[in-house]
Amino acid sequence: MNHFIKKWTDISLIKRILGGLIIGAVLGIAVPRASGITVLGDLFVGALKAVAPILVFFLVMSSLSNARNSHGGVIRTVIILYMLSTLLAAVIAVFASMAFPIELTLAEAAEDAAAPGGVLEVLQTLIMNVVANPVSSLANANYLGILAWAVLLGIAFRSAGEHTKQVLQDISSGISTLVTWIIDLAPFGILGLVFGTVSTSGLDIFTQYGLLLVLLVGCMLVVTFITNPVLVYWCIRKNPFPLIFKCLKRSAITAFFTRSSAANIPVNMEVCREMGMDKDTYSVTIPLGATINMDGAAITITVMTMAAAHTMGVAVDIPTAIILSVLAALSACGASGVAGGSLLLIPMACSLFGIPDDISMQVVGVGFIIGVVQDSVETALNSSSDLLLSISAELRQWRKEGREIEI
Repeated sequence: MNHFIKKWTDISLIKRILGGLIIGAVLGIAVPRASGITVLGDLFVGALKAVAPILVFFLVMSSLSNARNSHGGVIRTVIILYMLSTLLAAVIAVFASMAFPIELTLAEAAEDAAAPGGVLEVLQTLIMNVVANPVSSLANANYLGILAWAVLLGIAFRSAGEHTKQVLQDISSGISTLVTWIIDLAPFGILGLVFGTVSTSGLDIFTQYGLLLVLLVGCMLVVTFITNPVLVYWCIRKNPFPLIFKCLKRSAITAFFTRSSAANIPVNMEVCREMGMDKDTYSVTIPLGATINMDGAAITITVMTMAAAHTMGVAVDIPTAIILSVLAALSACGASGVAGGSLLLIPMACSLFGIPDDISMQVVGVGFIIGVVQDSVETALNSSSDLLLSISAELRQWRKEGREIEI
């Protein structure tokens, strides 16, 4: 058994995941009714979602209680990169929508969904999540609440005895080891997730909403391969693409199939650990990115809102487009605090153009139809950008200190 496990772990994780992806796709086409295979994907995502909150909580608390140096400069840089990246994504989506206007054949309204009343409501939800009960924050994967309590407790434990600090560090290390075990099982999880997608989703989505999907995915690719490289180059002053491709391979693939930034937090942290990043820094910036770094969400909100405006014949001028970009960026940062994510923020953005709720909720309905592709690509962009920008900010600090940057 040990020999088999060693053989398994000696194979590159990317190769194992690629194998699981291919086998899952083949099985989805060959035996689409074998629904039991999807259990593998459900177990993998469930395990990641279950371990992520306690990983973040104890990792941040342990890091801060044992930390000797302040890393506020790096964290500040990461936050700036997160906000700038999200704003640029919204701006790109606005002008792409103006250049390639799309009109929708509206579907049925998403009657069961409840959209927030405005950006203030979204931001209020975000702020209230910070002071939420710590137990409920852990149970509900409220990462703002988890981070807030972990930071406060970590600072409080700085005056604790060395034995107490060592216990926290041992718990953190144990959970990190557990995460490594779960990630080693990723190929089986990806197999189940790919099987579920292939066996249940036909090609109809591409024929009905092909142009809309092309516009959404195109904007996300522009962010991935144009704006993000510019931000990374500003940080490291080197060719950014080796780091970008590494983050795409290690983070975007799993995020695409899990469709959950929260589930991908352990994956991103493991990559940071392997690359020798500072645990005191990435234990804060990675979960924070899963909350406020929302490039894909900003694109989704903007493109869908512009499509609604074009469908209703509403003229969109440049000043209004810029306002929409800022609104979408701010709203996207609160997307994780709203049930339904980015899609339910579309009506709020539509209100900027005076589009009534019954129409905007029909646009949300279209969003749910294309969600199989849209949400997968959106999550892949969001999560891989969390990893990319977090690492870039720390490498920028390395460059300033004269340390060698190897990717």
